[in-house]
Amino acid sequence: MEFAKPLPSYLVTRYHGWKATTYSDNQGWYRRLASEGQRPRAMVISCCDSRVHVTSIFGADQGEFFIHRNIANLVPPYQPDGDHHGTSATVEYAVTVLKVAHLIVLGHSQCGGVQGCIDMCKGHAPGLDAKESFVGRWMDILKPKFSLVEDIEDEDAQARQFERQAVVASLENLMTFPFIDSAVRDGTLSLHGLWTDIGEGGLECYEPRSGKFMQV
Repeated sequence: MEFAKPLPSYLVTRYHGWKATTYSDNQGWYRRLASEGQRPRAMVISCCDSRVHVTSIFGADQGEFFIHRNIANLVPPYQPDGDHHGTSATVEYAVTVLKVAHLIVLGHSQCGGVQGCIDMCKGHAPGLDAKESFVGRWMDILKPKFSLVEDIEDEDAQARQFERQAVVASLENLMTFPFIDSAVRDGTLSLHGLWTDIGEGGLECYEPRSGKFMQV
């Protein structure tokens, strides 16, 4: 493959630093993970945004979380149509093979994907509306929820509420998967919806009875 190039030097330097310190100090743990396989207790579906660092938020070590990241932490509805479904495949593996006990959807503030969906819904994003836009077609998953926030006049407040609705939409779509619905109902799996404020470090949890996100 002629287009692939060596790693940038700064990444090589960081790797060697990690190998000489973190890895060297925990060789037994890494080798145990390799030989015994993974047994994560939870799966986290979060946004690709580089500012969202799931393991740092919860102080998690290797082997604790099975993590899947995509634009705006969305889960599509169950649709076994033969097309490629990376998120659906990851969810299936986590629940049916790894048998995770918790499935967490983590949204966040200043989400570019959610803002793009708002722009589409307001007719301000012709590029995302184009059929060939992968991001636009992915954000179609969230568009039906816009009616819940479209009357909010303050743009920042509207965006923050829509980010939370992205979490709710994913939770609802997760329950359309038969193996998730079954696991939730028999008590072997629990779903959790979270939203984090990047700047303030806040964390909120969705409470289905009130339909609101409450500070953790």
